[in-house]
Amino acid sequence: MQRIEKSWIDRADEEAAFSQQEFIEEVSGDEKVYVASYWQLMRWRFVKHRMAVISAVLVLLFYLVALFAEFVAPYIPTDSFVQYKLAPPTKIHIVDSEGNLRLPFIYKIVRERDPATLRSNYTEDESIIYPIRLFVKGSEYKLWGLWTMDRHLFGVDAPREEQGVFFLGADRLGQDLFSRVCYGARISLTIGLVSVVVSLVVGIVLGGISGYYGGAIDNAIQRLIEFIRSIPEIPLIMALAAALPADLPVIQLYFGITILLAFVGWTGLARVVRGRFLSMREEDFVMAARFAGSSEMRIILRHMMPSFLSHIIASLTLSIPGIILAETGLSFIGLGLRAPAISWGVLLQEAQNLRSVALAPWVLTPALAVIITVLAFNFLGDGIRDAADPYAK
Repeated sequence: MQRIEKSWIDRADEEAAFSQQEFIEEVSGDEKVYVASYWQLMRWRFVKHRMAVISAVLVLLFYLVALFAEFVAPYIPTDSFVQYKLAPPTKIHIVDSEGNLRLPFIYKIVRERDPATLRSNYTEDESIIYPIRLFVKGSEYKLWGLWTMDRHLFGVDAPREEQGVFFLGADRLGQDLFSRVCYGARISLTIGLVSVVVSLVVGIVLGGISGYYGGAIDNAIQRLIEFIRSIPEIPLIMALAAALPADLPVIQLYFGITILLAFVGWTGLARVVRGRFLSMREEDFVMAARFAGSSEMRIILRHMMPSFLSHIIASLTLSIPGIILAETGLSFIGLGLRAPAISWGVLLQEAQNLRSVALAPWVLTPALAVIITVLAFNFLGDGIRDAADPYAK
């Protein structure tokens, strides 16, 4: 009898959900707002924010490049073109010297040395054409360290000793900057995510304990937060980074910088979580769950956390640019990641040489990648923050 009643209840719930979805599809215009769920309202409001949508596409594109850096980059980062040191960005043509329309191609780059200044000048030999092809064979690499491959997304079908294509120019060692920026995105973008995830876990745990229980625990956690926040952030990060041994392997140094940035960044999120828990722990739905016999962990995870999950997502999205900038700054001044690691901050160390900047301003290209990424994350965070409150006008 109980099994029959349960099946009837499940069937009634399914029919109710189906009829509600059918009703939502039938209503149109502003009437959908009155029957839509919170996440539907949030999605509709986010889509209306055009800059946030464009930024979301850019962020997704950057992370795809970081994920498939070996395939997207035309060369591996250690490939050196001795004959193209500090070569400018390669010009892409679609019309040849005779005025014929062609698929994208480049001319052969010829290096000439000025006898007076001994400076290298690069000119195009229009008699030799190299078409830009997709899925060309190149240097071998291991995709994600698992599969050996030699196909690259694009490039020229010519030996490295003969010709190279440099979309962002070459550095003083003749290495392709575009390839190195693609590889650098893997560290610079993931260090922000990993650090923010660590900050999220620490901030939610300590902030939730502080706001839910209060009393002496709340006082102890808040005094710890105030102590950390009372120290100037930049000197604190520099001091902690300088304490890391200089001879650490790249992987250990990466995780060391990640934990360091997370240690400094968790306090703000903990304050936000504490404030939300203080305001909600006396709400009717929390009291009802407590009287129904729910455990404290279930109340926190099932009832309290989802009610401001969107605000946490917005806060985390706005925190990632700060982590990226912090890592870039530390690596730029030599306190963060160091060669042979490749990150945008490590690549910008080349810009410390004023002679290189004056002769080859394209060495600042990694800074452009940082700027675009930070702006994209900021616009994305603004869009999520506005969408998180869909009832606001």
